[in-house]
Amino acid sequence: MDTTIAAISTNSLGVGAINIVRLSGPESIAIVSKIFTNKKFSTAKSHTIHYGYIKDNDTIIDEVLVTLMRAPKTYTMEDVVEINCHGGSITANKILELLYTNGAVPAEPGEFTKRAFLNGRINLLEAESVEDLLEAKNENARKLALNGISGKTTKLIQDLREKMVSLLANIEVNIDYPEYIDELQITKENITPVLTEIKNSLQKIVEESENGKKIKEGINIAIIGRPNVGKSSLLNALLEEDKAIVTDISGTTRDIVEGTIQYKGINLNFIDTAGIRETEDIVEKIGVEKSKKIQESSDITILVLNNNELLTEEDKELLKKVEQEKGVIFINKIDLTSKLPELKTTKKIIKGSTIKNVGLEELKEEILSEFSLEDMSYKDLTYLFNTRQISLAKQALQNINHVIEENKKDIPVDMLAIEIRESWEYLGQIIGEAYEDELVDNIFKRFCLGK
Repeated sequence: MDTTIAAISTNSLGVGAINIVRLSGPESIAIVSKIFTNKKFSTAKSHTIHYGYIKDNDTIIDEVLVTLMRAPKTYTMEDVVEINCHGGSITANKILELLYTNGAVPAEPGEFTKRAFLNGRINLLEAESVEDLLEAKNENARKLALNGISGKTTKLIQDLREKMVSLLANIEVNIDYPEYIDELQITKENITPVLTEIKNSLQKIVEESENGKKIKEGINIAIIGRPNVGKSSLLNALLEEDKAIVTDISGTTRDIVEGTIQYKGINLNFIDTAGIRETEDIVEKIGVEKSKKIQESSDITILVLNNNELLTEEDKELLKKVEQEKGVIFINKIDLTSKLPELKTTKKIIKGSTIKNVGLEELKEEILSEFSLEDMSYKDLTYLFNTRQISLAKQALQNINHVIEENKKDIPVDMLAIEIRESWEYLGQIIGEAYEDELVDNIFKRFCLGK
């Protein structure tokens, strides 16, 4: 990291009051000094702001304010300079071009945050939380990301690692120095409570992190049913707009139609699918297959039934399918005469009307309750919430569960230490105590330029 990088840190695609051009690296101050008219800048104290002009030889490019921040008390722990220029992409890009001409190199996506990580200012979990904050789609996702940045989530992981390393240390002392009788003698009996405590903590983190991921990305909800039961009407009513085409002709919806609403701080991602039935129509058949795949990959299913019609074989098959997964049944058109028999199901049944907007609030409440998200905004949101982090936590939990089972058998305690250490390493990978260069590169490539 001996180069000095530069990028536009604000959204230069639109017109705004200001743009910020950022530099980080050992030559940041020297490079800006070449094009900045304020001669006191290069010798100024850290964390000061300076007024002047950016010039290309004798030509004034812009009137600016320049912020000088000397290492190590900066975002990247390197010398950082930020040029506050007037908004619009032309001016900012001209200043950027001058910086490149005078020795800076273009920053890669996320390279500022990557340097903060590699220089030890933040760990990998905190770095990923920066990206999550930038992409937060609702208030709870913002809070979750801030807790990741502040270190609250890191502390959860560090506390678990400390328990594991303490257990490992005692096991190794018992093996290598059995003559030290003052040390705790590790046996199957006294290892069990510690392992159980670790398991319970990991289990809680994994379960709540799955919900935390839904806070970030929203809940994916497949609206299924046979043709003409009111799926598209339900989507339109939930979104409060005419997103899907609604007609009396069966099979109108032949491809998926999606829409998102925010409800109590959670994004609900509704997916209207093609009516599921046997058909010889090639295009409709493709839509039906898509519908089945969407149902399998969604977090929860809404099965729509028509209150004014008898159950068909397609309805019965869909009811069996919904019984095996997270789902809710919405009986539509309750303003019409009922012909449906009493349903034998363990799923919540909500009766409503898309025309009269009846049952929609109850339906949204039920979706949140299926994931215990109704009061999520009142909780201390300190969870993991991306696939990489959750996967590593699950691997650590799997190992600890296996150790607990093996501990019930005639397995030497020192053999159990191998999997405990693996779990400790998995948790270390979450916060970046252990990592591969390729993994880090891939993580920061997802960031925007200038961050």
